[in-house]
Amino acid sequence: MTLALGRRDGVPLDVWVWAAVRYRRSPRTMLPAPAAEVPAWAPDTAPPEGPVPGLLRLPTDAIGVGGAVDVDGGAVALVAATTVNVGLRTGAEQAALVAGYGRWLNGVTGPVQVVVSTRRVDLAAAADRLLDSAAGLPSPALADAAAEHAEFLLDVAEQRDPLWRTVTVACTAPGGRGAAVEALRRAEHAAAALAALGGRTRVLDGPAVAAVLAAAVDPFAPVDASWPRALPQQPVTGPGAGPGAGPGAGPARTAGGAAVAR
Repeated sequence: MTLALGRRDGVPLDVWVWAAVRYRRSPRTMLPAPAAEVPAWAPDTAPPEGPVPGLLRLPTDAIGVGGAVDVDGGAVALVAATTVNVGLRTGAEQAALVAGYGRWLNGVTGPVQVVVSTRRVDLAAAADRLLDSAAGLPSPALADAAAEHAEFLLDVAEQRDPLWRTVTVACTAPGGRGAAVEALRRAEHAAAALAALGGRTRVLDGPAVAAVLAAAVDPFAPVDASWPRALPQQPVTGPGAGPGAGPGAGPARTAGGAAVAR
């Protein structure tokens, strides 16, 4: 009787119990591909000690060049937004900002998720990219200024632990023909509505979305999402390893590591 009538956070207790049973019986270790044998690094969880490793199924199927992410049952487009300092505004300005944010929420026609995350800033990688760019500057004065700024970033990274906060808005669209186009259209609408509040917004393209997802699944990686990644289906070429091989020689490889024909 208690399971049938009791509720917590608006969810019936029998649903909570069924979720707990499924969690208890589900694998604790996930693998990217089915394995006939348990890997050496995995704990010995053979029955009856526990469930064997299961197959890791990610909701993302593909990332388009335009930034639309194919997921189970639809498409998702991401919008990067900056924050707005409300504390420094007057009461009337605060009310206007809240009203504008409310108008955007009332105009949303599908599920939207606003993700606010904080992580460490990789200033060393930014300094390295700055030094690489400084080498190609036409002006020696600009190159020296860029090198000095890179040294400053390295000093800050060594002496402090800087953090940054990111705001990402995920706009979804139901599956079917034109799901990617609809998701991007909703993302453009969200970017325009949020930019009217005084912040900066941008609909992320495919490489930027790949960078955001890579940083999200591995928050302890030494690199951040401030530079784009190659898409999984995009060929990545490089000089061949053989003697006398010129630029572009050798097989092309996709970002996932598979060799493809030229």
